[in-house]
Amino acid sequence: MKRAISDLFATIQAINKKYATPALKTNKPTKIALLFLRIYLLLLVGLLFFKLFMTIKQG
Repeated sequence: MKRAISDLFATIQAINKKYATPALKTNKPTKIALLFLRIYLLLLVGLLFFKLFMTIKQG
């Protein structure tokens, strides 16, 4: 069991190492646009959880 878990972690580390550096070069406006999209996504997820908690609270 311990061997299987260590193999799994080794596989995950190998995948993370392979994709650590992006394959595509992006310019500054693209990076800014992606940053705004990430912020927007986090905002939407936050609103979703807020709505969920408010719905649960109201019963």
